[in-house]
Amino acid sequence: MLLCYACQRNTDYDSIVIEVPIKRLDPDLPLPKYAKRGDAGCDLIAAEQIMLEPGGGRALISTGIAIALPEGYAAFIQPRSGLAFKHGVTCLNTPGLIDSGYRGELKVLLVNTDPNVPFEVNRGERIAQLVIQKVEQAEFAEVDDLSETERGIGGFGSTGVN
Repeated sequence: MLLCYACQRNTDYDSIVIEVPIKRLDPDLPLPKYAKRGDAGCDLIAAEQIMLEPGGGRALISTGIAIALPEGYAAFIQPRSGLAFKHGVTCLNTPGLIDSGYRGELKVLLVNTDPNVPFEVNRGERIAQLVIQKVEQAEFAEVDDLSETERGIGGFGSTGVN
């Protein structure tokens, strides 16, 4: 057993578990959960039913929850691989960034990339993953020159890998 100092409880695995306060805005929907122990992302559920038209139809979908991330953490909304593979449905603005100071409802911006087939988002359906990560802030120090590296100023496509 490992005592997790961030949440003051025992865990039976070696990863750190933080406690994140959550407010249920829709009492009929389940709270997010991890499908398997050790998963990085927990499932977010659609709180509404919406049709995504083919060829780029998109909608901002409510999840029925709000969270209070501790300072020093951020949450990232990411696509579900099954929706992307089977239906061409993915998240725009991915990953969607949730800052620790945000207290509003989590929403997911979905898009249907299938050129011909509409996709119906059903209430209660898993539509995205939420990944919570520790983040650092930077203090920017202006300089006249940056240190040299092997890559230098090479950007997109500069490594020669196709």
